Amino acid sequence: MPKVFYTQPDGAVKVIDGTAGDSVMATAVKNGVSGIVGQCGGTLSCATCHVYLDPEEAQLFPEISEDEDDMLDCTSSDREDTSRLSCQLTLADTDLHVTIPDEQV
Repeated sequence: MPKVFYTQPDGAVKVIDGTAGDSVMATAVKNGVSGIVGQCGGTLSCATCHVYLDPEEAQLFPEISEDEDDMLDCTSSDREDTSRLSCQLTLADTDLHVTIPDEQV
């Protein structure tokens, strides 16, 4: 069972036991993680689930699709090299660390 470490802008960390195959966004929404709304329900039509991936874990996921790339230009916070939409990140059997941008909390 993978654990997801959600770091808030103030440094507080909420650790959630996830389920392989679920998205990072769905896991956050189910467990009331502040700052991840998932307004579109994971259909890649909003940017309310923007997170920053731990740079060492970025290679665990496929490259950003063109649609995700376009949506990342619409986030309320600055885009960084490790910016991803958490609805596009599917949990596997490894732990994951993400940081929630300031503007989303």
